[in-house]
Amino acid sequence: MDRIDLQILARLQQDSNQPLAQLAQAVGLSASACHRRIKLLEEAGAIGGYAARLDRTALGLTMELYVTVSLISQSNEALEGFERAVQSVPEILSCALLAGRADYLMHIAVRDMDDFERIHRQKLSRLPGVSTMVTSFSLRRVKEFRGYPVGR
Repeated sequence: MDRIDLQILARLQQDSNQPLAQLAQAVGLSASACHRRIKLLEEAGAIGGYAARLDRTALGLTMELYVTVSLISQSNEALEGFERAVQSVPEILSCALLAGRADYLMHIAVRDMDDFERIHRQKLSRLPGVSTMVTSFSLRRVKEFRGYPVGR
């Protein structure tokens, strides 16, 4: 990847809906050359797709939670079983395997406390191999995720 590829990635990450001609001009390429580079970046996997950034509060999801999970066992079977089960819970926005005190960190968005109680009872408490779960509630988002640092 060269400097122009990194500029294309940074600008697409900022606004993937901008017209190709505008993007090409901003990085100093013709529209066709810019389009070729974008296709190559997609084929190489640097661009994994395009999506709209939704506002969770507009969707009625007023609360964000972070749940640390420790498993009874860290065997390969226990980890794989937990990870498979997490995939089927749409309320879990993301889940990361951790090194440290807890095994996993889950990010969850809910409508309200009643919604969280329902999700906890019907889904989280049924995840396999869980020893402990600790939930923290986000009071407010200090910095929104707007993408990865590109070319820094």
